[in-house]
Amino acid sequence: MKVAILAGGLGTRLSEETSIKPKPMVEIGGKPILWHIMKIFAAFGFNEFVIALGYKGEIIKDYFLNYRFRARSLTVNLETGGVNFHEGTNENWIVHLLDTGSTTQTGGRIKRVAEFIGNEPFMLTYGDGIGNVNIPELVNFHKEQKKIATVTAVRPPARFGQMMLDKQQLVYKFQEKPAMGDGWVNGGFFVLEPEVVNFIRDYKDVWENKPLECLASEGQLAAYLHNDYWHAMDTFRDVHELNKLWEDGNPPWKIWD
Repeated sequence: MKVAILAGGLGTRLSEETSIKPKPMVEIGGKPILWHIMKIFAAFGFNEFVIALGYKGEIIKDYFLNYRFRARSLTVNLETGGVNFHEGTNENWIVHLLDTGSTTQTGGRIKRVAEFIGNEPFMLTYGDGIGNVNIPELVNFHKEQKKIATVTAVRPPARFGQMMLDKQQLVYKFQEKPAMGDGWVNGGFFVLEPEVVNFIRDYKDVWENKPLECLASEGQLAAYLHNDYWHAMDTFRDVHELNKLWEDGNPPWKIWD
């Protein structure tokens, strides 16, 4: 099963970074968050990716075109142009880099991806969200539900610490922000049947609006509940927090060796 990743948005809330690079190329621990997302899927043996490009997509193309050179020591013969690679390993990934238009909405990008993949189910996620999602369990859940689409439902990260108040409205305790907030939100990590394109009218459709609403109203959207770690990278605060977790040596989304 192929994995599609939406990587074409503007990322306006990270404008200091995204003015020069697409949001999925913002780095955590010296690697783009896009790489971290792909490593999550690859840890379970899902190694073929379709990346939906848009804004500054050429930077993502350059990254993968030069990936082998970046990852290995090498010797360059300047006379002949020959290159010899030394020690090191490469990811055994197949990466399809699909231009889906700089102004295409998320629904339109999914429509283009689905048309490229053809008549088979595929996985889909956003280019800015990471988590220790059990991908095979997610896929099996989708197959059991026999619906057109499955979304991974996650608890949103709590943004603030809490003050504990007594009945006299006196603060008796401070609590660091809990790992997860209340309720469920769309965490990406979808599994989709090819029929999903029937719910996307055109390339201006926003996936999170009419298409998902219609799938839900027709009883065709299942929710796989993920109660463990998940985090979206929306702000500089998120970038700092994710980098701190990586630097501390035990980031909760790092499920690979």
